[in-house]
Amino acid sequence: MALFELKVEVPAGDASAVDDALLERGAENWSVLEDAIARRAWLVGLGAEAAGLRAEWVGLQAVLTEAGVHTVGEPAERAMADADWRDSYKVHFHAWRFGRLHWVPVWERETFRLPPGGAVLWLDPGLAFGTGNHETTRLCVERLVTLAEEKADGKSTVEGRRVIDAGCGSGILALSAALLGFRHVRGFDNDPEAVRVSEENAALNGLTDRVRFSTGDLVTGLAGHTADVVLANIQADVLMRFARELVAAVAPGGTLVLSGILAQENAQVQAAFAAAAPDWAIDTRVMGEWSDIVLTRPA
Repeated sequence: MALFELKVEVPAGDASAVDDALLERGAENWSVLEDAIARRAWLVGLGAEAAGLRAEWVGLQAVLTEAGVHTVGEPAERAMADADWRDSYKVHFHAWRFGRLHWVPVWERETFRLPPGGAVLWLDPGLAFGTGNHETTRLCVERLVTLAEEKADGKSTVEGRRVIDAGCGSGILALSAALLGFRHVRGFDNDPEAVRVSEENAALNGLTDRVRFSTGDLVTGLAGHTADVVLANIQADVLMRFARELVAAVAPGGTLVLSGILAQENAQVQAAFAAAAPDWAIDTRVMGEWSDIVLTRPA
């Protein structure tokens, strides 16, 4: 598979702002590279067509300018060999943990030592979003771990509870749910590449028979399905647009976990979901510039 790269330097101090702008825009094939020693940073895009990348860059440049970020010099473009693009994302992904769960890049498999009582999810995210290194994913997985430790009404374990990962990315949330003991887990994404990567990560962890992945959007992916835990780490405007579908997918007594929401957008998203589910309990948390919203449906 031939890919093209477009790379432009940005001020090192603006790296976080650029990363947030990418996530808010949903530009999953763009990322930020940082050299902490040299104090330099670059915005990098990968795509199958050079012309498509240039068009995306025009839109991103406008978003960055609006955010007060100005690039250093002009963007450079090149065709990438397979080995180059397959390894380009690895610089962003580092092992991390919450509770007893560890999320570790598969290329550290030979050196990682799992503490007693721990569980590990090996990940190779490829070009799909979702390593857990970003606050939006961390907010979701921390909620998921907490939910797994709680006892559902009339159930002493998590095994009977169903989980839907809406917009599965690399599969990290759905696969984490399976590791935590949830037995009925499914994930979907509107990007076939994300579904492929999720299935590869399931195979890496021996979870192929425990999680079912499919291609779908927030209408087709949720149609006819309900779950006790519904996870949606998607940008705020999309969450609000499909509030009705997300709320309808939560079973009585179930939980809806929303992330991908800038802290400054939280009140607006809360209002949209309070209107769609007026009698549900609402909780929220902030991590850095990002936030989540958790809604619990009455039993």
